[in-house]
Amino acid sequence: MIKTYVIGVTGGIGSGKTTVCDLFTARHDVPVVDADIVAREVVAPGEPALAELVEAFGADILTGDGELDRRKLKGIVFDDPAKRKRLEAILHPRIRRRMREQLERIEAPYCLLCIPLLAEGGRNELIERVLVVDCEPATQIERVRARDDLTDAQVMAIMRSQATREQRLQIADDVILNDGDRDALIDRVDALHRTYLERARKTPPRRTGHEH
Repeated sequence: MIKTYVIGVTGGIGSGKTTVCDLFTARHDVPVVDADIVAREVVAPGEPALAELVEAFGADILTGDGELDRRKLKGIVFDDPAKRKRLEAILHPRIRRRMREQLERIEAPYCLLCIPLLAEGGRNELIERVLVVDCEPATQIERVRARDDLTDAQVMAIMRSQATREQRLQIADDVILNDGDRDALIDRVDALHRTYLERARKTPPRRTGHEH
């Protein structure tokens, strides 16, 4: 049973989801479950998912050290909907199950579940409330270009493959504008922390069915 109140955190690439989650943790000791980290854990060497991926897509998707070559796998599935579906069928149930297991171990009043593609995948039944980290598209491009050493065109291509800013804001219960004003960001995190504690206090634990 999940005993903690779960806030889903999402936002486009370069919006600053990690920055926001780190602030919640640093200032208020809020636990964070990160879907990207879980996704890397389920394909670690020795994990059944990695063997299934090799069976599905060939041994070429491995590095010399036997780890998953994410870039190569992305290249194989990016423009092929059938292959992408196969990839998702292997990974998504395992990722959801592991996220649930981590959430069930949390004793804090509330926690953050960071899911970058939440708007693309539809409402997640683990989540009770959605926090969208938002910023101007020009800011996203600037941040990602600096962080990942990509061209504007490459960043734009990634952004086009994600939900639009409007689609993300449509699913938001709460929004944090991360436009570079750190003091304003901290104030908003502190205010939301108080809101979430209050909501967690009023919300009984949920009995969510296990996925198989």
